[in-house]
Amino acid sequence: MKSNILVYLGLGSNLGNKSLILNQACKKLSAVILKDFRASEIYETVPLLKMIQPNYYNQVVCGRTDLSPFHLMEECHKIETQLGRVRKEHWGSRKIDLDILSYGNLTISSEKLVIPHPEMEKRSFVLLPLLELSSDWIHPKSGHSIKMLWEKWLMNNNEKLPKVIKQKN
Repeated sequence: MKSNILVYLGLGSNLGNKSLILNQACKKLSAVILKDFRASEIYETVPLLKMIQPNYYNQVVCGRTDLSPFHLMEECHKIETQLGRVRKEHWGSRKIDLDILSYGNLTISSEKLVIPHPEMEKRSFVLLPLLELSSDWIHPKSGHSIKMLWEKWLMNNNEKLPKVIKQKN
């Protein structure tokens, strides 16, 4: 596996002090896993499928890693556990969720890991912060630009757009 691969991760939280938890995840990711770390703004979004849950705080981060995709996934799971993630139900409320959105230009489809993330094109809370972070990003599988994916999402959805959470300095 090549080293120093540019990866994008999606972060989400809807339990506890969501801003603090996302900040803690960013610190852990930048300290151990990702070099040249960058993070989008934090966005507030409503739960998928109108589920009755607290709103989510989401963001996208990126950086370079020497870890393989599967090792990266394992390290993300360790951080989730350290920050209090309990896996009870699919799409249930959670303190933290770390998803690999893309890993360079690699595509993987296995039982344990799918890259690029298979649902990312349907999620405004991924597309908008990804566009903010890297307006030249290209989907590794479809070849579509993030700008094209965002425009397509806007044309096909009438969901409320994620809103930026103002951070206190």
